[in-house]
Amino acid sequence: MSTAEHIPGASSDALGPFTAHRRLLFDVAYRMLGSVVDAEDVLQDAWLSWDRADRSAVLNPRAYLVRTVTNLSLNRLTSARATRETYIGPWLPEPLLTEALPTVPDGAHEAEMAETVSTAMLVVMESLSPLERAVFVLREVFGYSYAEIAEALDRAEATVRQTAHRARAHVQARRPRFATEPGQRGEVTRRFLAACAGGDLNAVMELLAPEVTAWSDGGGKVTAARRPLHGADHVARWLLGVLAKPSLQAVTLESARVNGEESVVFVYGGVACAALTYDLDPVDGRVVNLRLQVNPEKVAGLAGWAGRPVDGASGM
Repeated sequence: MSTAEHIPGASSDALGPFTAHRRLLFDVAYRMLGSVVDAEDVLQDAWLSWDRADRSAVLNPRAYLVRTVTNLSLNRLTSARATRETYIGPWLPEPLLTEALPTVPDGAHEAEMAETVSTAMLVVMESLSPLERAVFVLREVFGYSYAEIAEALDRAEATVRQTAHRARAHVQARRPRFATEPGQRGEVTRRFLAACAGGDLNAVMELLAPEVTAWSDGGGKVTAARRPLHGADHVARWLLGVLAKPSLQAVTLESARVNGEESVVFVYGGVACAALTYDLDPVDGRVVNLRLQVNPEKVAGLAGWAGRPVDGASGM
């Protein structure tokens, strides 16, 4: 896809502000949509709108661009909900490769930002209405005031406050409460890779909580479980059965940071083709939720994978 940076003839007065805020705009769109491809499409549409706009009348380019991206995402999310009603099997967000968070003075804020892009949080936000999700993302993730959100969404401030209250209560009731300590996740990932590489059923089961649930998103494009799987024995046997398929013998499992957390990517021919994300029980550190994204149309966010194997990774 073309981006503003690669459009011939793009004027510097348009390109400069858009480029400066592009990361923010993508972050807003991705958290709104849970889709890398859709977020990039929204940014492309936002660029076209910005390039055509009377920029001399725009006092705050950042606010203008965020407003544009938010409303484009809101429109796309509203239409996408009807499509997802007929989606084949469980729907999961598109995985996004993310770098380790930098060390900054406000470490708590960085941790909170990482949580809002986690697969678990994106699944929770999927249950919000499109308007609730827009308000939640702008208010709780990016800290916009009610007045700013009301202006961006062309809603009354009182309506925005009520919507924010509903969305916050909904998310807090379902908010993921899992262990996210990097060292712990790294150790679990290392042991998981080693267990899968050796086809060790008992070793895999030791990493899973008894009540573990697994979801796999194939979208009807590839074979995947169409219903959630429950229980350590069931999930472990299913997972090793998937990896034992002849078509996956050339696949390797490697460690990568996906959606802000240490996770696992499936690699074939040097290309990351699937992602496995998981949540850990904060008490015993075992896996309580496991999500496998194998839909070939939803792995664009893995395109930047550069190969970061960890001890224990090997060919399957």
